[in-house]
Amino acid sequence: MDIRYGLMVVPLLLALSFSSGASWLFDVETGLVACDYNDVAIPRDTGTRFSLSDELDFNYGSYIRFRAGYLIAGRHYLGALVAPLRLKARGTFDRDVSFNGTEFPADTVVNAKYRFDSYRLTYRYKLVDKTKFELGVGGTIKIRDAEISLTSGTLSSSKKNTGPVPLVNFAFLWNFTDKASFMVSGDALAAPQGRAEDIFAGIKYGIAPNLSLRGGYRLLEGGADVEEVYNFTLIHYAAIAALINL
Repeated sequence: MDIRYGLMVVPLLLALSFSSGASWLFDVETGLVACDYNDVAIPRDTGTRFSLSDELDFNYGSYIRFRAGYLIAGRHYLGALVAPLRLKARGTFDRDVSFNGTEFPADTVVNAKYRFDSYRLTYRYKLVDKTKFELGVGGTIKIRDAEISLTSGTLSSSKKNTGPVPLVNFAFLWNFTDKASFMVSGDALAAPQGRAEDIFAGIKYGIAPNLSLRGGYRLLEGGADVEEVYNFTLIHYAAIAALINL
């Protein structure tokens, strides 16, 4: 997906908003995160392949996400998401580890940091808009700003990776009562060089005309297998969010 074509949608949607009903949507999500696996080799072929989650003690962490959206004519959704993520690990490797050109000796304490910040712009069209069921499909441009770093005494090395990633966006809603809904939504795409999935499943419950709560499970998985970097990660989220519709 060419970013230029995605940006062309913006003025069209703004024009629609002046001639049809539109509403703002705001979403703040927080909770706990746990790392299932985080496998690393930098560079892919000459760096040592190791596991941040299995070989070091990976701490549980917390997170927060912010989302703002604009719904036009009940079907066109344009949204922006800011989703930072920071995790830390500490421990020793049982062998020498070569990471990003730096050799970390075995049996020395290593502090690791994993950062995966995501900034996304999404357009989604609601294909199904029934009383009980809703289904929307669209596209997302994600800017990935990631970093992995290792520090041990005077040794320190960090690898950063920033760039755009196109994703398929989807949202499914089953309204099983007037106030409660089961929902599945997210962004995902796979390619030969890697993959990315960020998917939420849970319950949304309306507590006021313009205020809802959402709780459930979020999965973040993916990575890249290219010459410069090998890194695949699976992270579990226990998520709760507040949603405001204006």
